[in-house]
Amino acid sequence: MGPGTLAEILKDIPAAKNENLLVGLETSDDAGVYRLTPETALIQTMDFFTPVVDDPYVFGQIAAANALSDIYAMGGQPLTAMNIVCFPARTLPLAILKEIIRGGADKIAEAGAVLVGGHSVEDREPKYGLSVTGIVHPQNVWTNRGARPGDALILTKPLGTGIAATAIKAGLASQDLVDKAVEVMSTLNRNAAETARTAEINACTDITGFGLLGHAYEMAAAGSIKIIFSAGAIPILAGVQELAANGIIPGGAYANRDYLSSNVAFAGDVDENTRAIFFDPQTSGGLLFSVPAANAGPLLERLHAAGIKDAAVIGKVTAGQTGIEVTG
Repeated sequence: MGPGTLAEILKDIPAAKNENLLVGLETSDDAGVYRLTPETALIQTMDFFTPVVDDPYVFGQIAAANALSDIYAMGGQPLTAMNIVCFPARTLPLAILKEIIRGGADKIAEAGAVLVGGHSVEDREPKYGLSVTGIVHPQNVWTNRGARPGDALILTKPLGTGIAATAIKAGLASQDLVDKAVEVMSTLNRNAAETARTAEINACTDITGFGLLGHAYEMAAAGSIKIIFSAGAIPILAGVQELAANGIIPGGAYANRDYLSSNVAFAGDVDENTRAIFFDPQTSGGLLFSVPAANAGPLLERLHAAGIKDAAVIGKVTAGQTGIEVTG
């Protein structure tokens, strides 16, 4: 479902009022946060989708990593997870479903959380994901609304997984791209989040279905700020530029572009293929941090030392009319 459709649906849903609800629907954040005690807040999220790769075990891993990412984007620690399963049990072997769930369970265990159950329904197309519960100290919650003029923006994973997944389904992706895309999508954002907790984080979001520009715009709108990206600094999966040039672009990228058209300005030297990649819907994408500029260099060094080699400073936050500018 595109960002415009979702915004239209939610605009008439009354916002919940509760003094303990720290993060709700208002700013399209990654998860809800509810304060239980002065020291503990509950984080709740859920996500599921159709297969993005052929291997059912790998699909389970990717779907689980994607759902767990929302907990990390709020600065939290995942505790429990529940399976969300749609599966055509009458037409596909149950061994496939077993592998999907096994992949998810292994990724949940890697996150240090526990699988506590779930729910399944008969469906014509497989779908899998998780409902995840985590915790965070109420004073240490990350949201998408704290970005400040003068901040630098750090992205922890390369873009292009939506285009890569489209190519994989069509049998057009090289083995190198398949391997790298699977590695990116199945990697937890745990390491990045734990490393970033040593820094001052003003705002954070993870990059998923609305693409880099969609989630960045949510950050800009939540904080009433302007974001400027440097196109040349943004990491992109090797091979994705060529696929975009050949028209291998998922429909979600066009939906994201149409929704954001009046809020994103590109410099003339940013070509159409690169623009499409920035609108590309990501699966289990990286974290986007907004940090004081003086802290960006040291944090980037720690991220690289922690093995997050693709992390890069990709832009900055300024005052001005809410929106996004992409320079060459």
